[in-house]
Amino acid sequence: MLIFVLATLLGIVGWWLGSYIGLMSAWVVSGLGSILGVYLGWRIGRDYF
Repeated sequence: MLIFVLATLLGIVGWWLGSYIGLMSAWVVSGLGSILGVYLGWRIGRDYF
């Protein structure tokens, strides 16, 4: 659940930040944010729960 929430939130933030440059940038930065959210959710879940 934590992975899903963080991937979604960081994907949204990535889209928002990338949209200032253009549509393709928003798509790429959103993907990177989602990947980061999966990693952080996995690490937090593993280390603290």
